Amino acid sequence: MMDHFDANGFRSNVGIILTRADGALLLAGRARQSGWQFPQGGIQVDESPLQAMYRELQEEVGLAAADVDILGETAGWLHYRLPKKYIRRDAEPICIGQRQRWFMLRLLSDEQQFDLETTDIPEFDRWKWVDYWRPVKEVIYFKRQVYAAALAELAPLLFSDDVPPQPAWWPAAWSANAEWHPD
Repeated sequence: MMDHFDANGFRSNVGIILTRADGALLLAGRARQSGWQFPQGGIQVDESPLQAMYRELQEEVGLAAADVDILGETAGWLHYRLPKKYIRRDAEPICIGQRQRWFMLRLLSDEQQFDLETTDIPEFDRWKWVDYWRPVKEVIYFKRQVYAAALAELAPLLFSDDVPPQPAWWPAAWSANAEWHPD
């Protein structure tokens, strides 16, 4: 199956913010690398963002629809551009970045259900629970503003009145400068 690209060269993608009852978020470690990120993946041609989210949740974390409750999703697409050194110019179509629809899910099942080896080449080889804003600091630098924007938009779904304050290390520009394009 081929991933969907928009006319500007952004690969369509879903991001998954998985939380448990205490508000901690699942952060997954990239297989054979030191990096951490939320589960995410491309939206295939003729696949809806919701269908892609459930497929990626199963492929990357081993969870099914019955294992989670959807709390909500971003109102529009959040975009990030890849640094020039990460653009694969020998691939068609050329991908300049990603446009992402983010989903916030609450884990209903036990975390013993997690299975990071559901595919021949697993995306992740470890996971941990972290405080709400921590993923912004741990993800690769060029995704930080999109993580900040997604977490800021979806925080009210998890915290009705008391959204945790942004930590002291939080630059104001991370939220303000994320490219957001409602469709």
